Amino acid sequence: MIGDLKIAIAQINPTVGNIAHNAALIQNALTQCEGVDIVVFPELVICGYPPEDLVLKKSFVHDCMAACEKIISQTKSTFILTTPWNEDGKTFNAALFVENGEIRTKIFKNNLPNYGVFDEKRVFESGPLPEPVPFKGHKIGIVICEDIWFAPACANLKKLGAEIILSPNGSPYSTQKHKMRDDVIAARIAENALPIVYVNQIGGQDDLIYDGGSMVWDSKGNKIFQAPHCESFVGIITPPLTPPHAGGQRSDGGGNSEIYECLKLGLKDYITKNGFKSIILGMSGGIDSALSAVIAADAIGAENVRCVMMPSPFTSNESLEDAKECAAKIGCPYEIISIEGAMKAFEETIPSISDLAHENMQSRARGLILMSLSNQTGAMVLTTGNKSEMAVGYATLYGDMCGGYNVLKDIYKTKVYELARYRNTLSPVIPERILTKAPTAELRAGQTDQDTLPPYDILDGILEGLIERDLGIADLGAEGFVLDTVKKIFKLLDLAEYKRRQAA
Repeated sequence: MIGDLKIAIAQINPTVGNIAHNAALIQNALTQCEGVDIVVFPELVICGYPPEDLVLKKSFVHDCMAACEKIISQTKSTFILTTPWNEDGKTFNAALFVENGEIRTKIFKNNLPNYGVFDEKRVFESGPLPEPVPFKGHKIGIVICEDIWFAPACANLKKLGAEIILSPNGSPYSTQKHKMRDDVIAARIAENALPIVYVNQIGGQDDLIYDGGSMVWDSKGNKIFQAPHCESFVGIITPPLTPPHAGGQRSDGGGNSEIYECLKLGLKDYITKNGFKSIILGMSGGIDSALSAVIAADAIGAENVRCVMMPSPFTSNESLEDAKECAAKIGCPYEIISIEGAMKAFEETIPSISDLAHENMQSRARGLILMSLSNQTGAMVLTTGNKSEMAVGYATLYGDMCGGYNVLKDIYKTKVYELARYRNTLSPVIPERILTKAPTAELRAGQTDQDTLPPYDILDGILEGLIERDLGIADLGAEGFVLDTVKKIFKLLDLAEYKRRQAA
């Protein structure tokens, strides 16, 4: 670190498109950092990340720039303010170095990501490689997110005499991301021997979760500070680091506690940022709805999560007992609304209904009830299907897929059980029988999931290979999976795409 500079990390939670709200968060963070030399915010903090096609609206970029200018005029602090910026008819992903109420320098992102969830080449222009900013006798390097993931930007700053790298980021969470970030920063330090302050966004934004985890690394490649994961954090880094700043909350490397906190954060922000106050969900007595209800209760309070059991003639007494017990342990409002009347009405309307249509009709009757209750109360329906089911289409359109958000959509069934057992170590809210009984949709007598699907440990192993590792059928066969089973799952995965396109 540069020993005589106080640098503050402002790991805050902006909302995409809500410029006034984000500006208030920025002002509040600056107020907390009075007397600091430089405050560093995450990437595109004024508009939230990712702004996507909002950046293509000239009026939106104009409003972002106007909000920045207002913030700058109202403070004498020195800080790095990040925003879309229009210059010479081009729109850039920018970091403004602000000092004494003026923009001293504008840094434009050079390396625009265009893969996965990123689409910046379509909405931004690429800027030149960054140059150091003179400040209090030092040379400060600024690199925006993707520019730290590759060598050229930091190498150019080193060549031009930079003494430290400050990096605003919008890096979404994945279970491998912490190691990836650590490896990238370690590589930049090995190349340039410069300390790095890495500041990441926090919060949920639609399908993405930003976990924070901002960091400070010294020039020898040691991580000397770790900000909390899944929490907003504004803190001053004053070398030499001393508690409470020296420790922070360490990552467990994508373990169950970290995943659980990310799921909770993503759901909470989806609810609050979209203006909902409460959640309603179907409580079946199975593991998926139980875990969904617990996460929802932890995110927004049990009193705001309404659990509805909707039994049919195929619903077992065990399911009725387990659903009621689980809701009681969580502390959620609970009620029973039978679908038998709706089933009879459909059976009379379509006397020749097929077995499969009869099963799906039950799911759709439940979806109709939940959506009607949502209309009455304003509560958002939380759908509860896991990734294993969604991958192979083991779900009913306009039935159990009804809802605004699915907290388990990227969680395989085997991981659902792990997360449920993890949550029970904090307080035993999910009954043991829910964790041990055979999973079933209970849409016909004696039904279990394994009537249609391979055991979940096998199914999830195949899906993980096809989806996460991009393996082919032959590759999985070579790993020991039965080829006929792999081919079946591959076909189901392919056929179910039209359902996933419509899913929460």
